[in-house]
Amino acid sequence: MSKDHKALGLTRDDLIKMYRTMYLIREFEENAVAYFKQGIVIGNMHMYVGEEATATGICYALTKEDYVASTHRCDGHLIAKGVDTKPMMAELMGRENGICGGRAGKMHQSCPEVGFMAANGVVGASISQATGHALYCQMYAPGRVAVAFFGDGGGNQGAFLECVNMASVWKLPAIYVCENNHYAISTSVESSTALGHFWQRAEGLGIPGVLVNGNDVLEVYAAAKEAVERARRGEGPSFIECDTYRFRGHHEGDEQTYRSKEEVQYMKDHNNCLITMKKYMTENVGWTEEEDAALIKSVQDQVAESVAYGMAGKPMSAEDMESKLFA
Repeated sequence: MSKDHKALGLTRDDLIKMYRTMYLIREFEENAVAYFKQGIVIGNMHMYVGEEATATGICYALTKEDYVASTHRCDGHLIAKGVDTKPMMAELMGRENGICGGRAGKMHQSCPEVGFMAANGVVGASISQATGHALYCQMYAPGRVAVAFFGDGGGNQGAFLECVNMASVWKLPAIYVCENNHYAISTSVESSTALGHFWQRAEGLGIPGVLVNGNDVLEVYAAAKEAVERARRGEGPSFIECDTYRFRGHHEGDEQTYRSKEEVQYMKDHNNCLITMKKYMTENVGWTEEEDAALIKSVQDQVAESVAYGMAGKPMSAEDMESKLFA
């Protein structure tokens, strides 16, 4: 870990909350995949496993009132923003007790109660959405900020230039977070992106840009904290590129012929945010194996309760599926 938690104003309890959030994302998704393979979780699955530190670090710098626009890989963002995992799991199972009544599935979930405005299956759409949210903040809710999560594929969409340029001109309280996990489906960032990174583009648009280790939650938080403070002061948008890595394929069933098993295993062994955070806490705040075991059990219990809550729900029916749709 490259940052000291005390210098960032974080306590031992803050570190525990961050660690638990990352573990909860990992456990929730691994269970979701298991039930997807049994046909209980429905639709398609784009998992966030390996990227938990990015969502956690960014969202820990936000309040419930701040807005987030997400992607098809949204579980981590939902959990980090404070969405209850029970209706989340129910939503993946297509149940009426899901956060969107079983109608959103994996890629289109929303929970405005905690500022999570929308996940989206359109690559790069979150950039446009968050820019709109930021304009709303500037006009009607000063002090709030809006975050766009998007991948390296989204960073090469035309909307990126249009929206970030607009946000810069109008000094919107927007934070653009590129989760560079190195593959847009099967296309490597090296083969699709000049320089291989995105943060340099921010300078050309007149806003600060920074590259951070997306697997280091404290480094992500430090960048997010600075960007949020800048936005709240009315100084305009910021750009954060989180260099991270997804351990699973683009979607469940992806054969991953575009990368080697050795590459994936190396990243699991050397860039696992859970291992890194546990090591930091052990060395810096006296985190014990007993505490670790208790935290893991509490997470496992929470996810088990979420599965049970989803399984007990009524499946969404075609007859009343339009009852919760608005246009």
